[in-house]
Amino acid sequence: MSLLNINKIDVSYGDVQVIYDLSLHVNEGEVVSIIGGNGAGKSTLLRTISGLLNPSGGEIKFASDNIQGSTPEKIVDAGLIHIPEGRRLFSLMSVYDNLIVGAYSKRAKDHVEKSLATVYEMFPRLEERKDQLAMTLSGGEQQMVAIGRGIMACPKLMMLDEPSLGLAPILINEIFANVRAIADKGTTVLLVEQDVQHSLSLSDRGYVLEHGRVSMEGSAKDLLNNPHIKTAYLGI
Repeated sequence: MSLLNINKIDVSYGDVQVIYDLSLHVNEGEVVSIIGGNGAGKSTLLRTISGLLNPSGGEIKFASDNIQGSTPEKIVDAGLIHIPEGRRLFSLMSVYDNLIVGAYSKRAKDHVEKSLATVYEMFPRLEERKDQLAMTLSGGEQQMVAIGRGIMACPKLMMLDEPSLGLAPILINEIFANVRAIADKGTTVLLVEQDVQHSLSLSDRGYVLEHGRVSMEGSAKDLLNNPHIKTAYLGI
């Protein structure tokens, strides 16, 4: 069953068009990767899906409802959660308070204790550091808080934008293992990531964005074996 459907959207910043006639879908229970170079439109696409930008054309449906033009708050309340690039934590708030902020929506408030237990089970370090200010955490720990905050929102679909950015290799492996664990618990995942090997290795399908357009799509396995992907994104 298709959970997210995007049909022929165009997105611009002022007079500059960034996304052209873009269509994709994410089925319930899938992990889908969006890969592409800097400036390809990946982050713009996620910002558009989450209601931070409005497309000038096309249609976006989530769980069969048209969410184009909806406010970000309503989209979050529907269960579509966006974890942005760069973590975007409240640096002078504690780990615990950053997590609790994620459960502000109507659908999440009734599950705070259960969601918090899930976060602490997945990220034991966050329970150990729950009283620390977010600004005192390492980059990897901050990313854990960002993902944990997303879990607190009880997502049906979680969108992650460059979760491995700026992390040491050992932490990258841990973050991707956690993304896989989130999917295994039943949350659908849409992943934007420049670490193509890691992202496609844990995905079911993928889309390649180049210059604001989908240039290629297919199973993750087929994309990993594609000569263009090997040359352009894997350096093989």
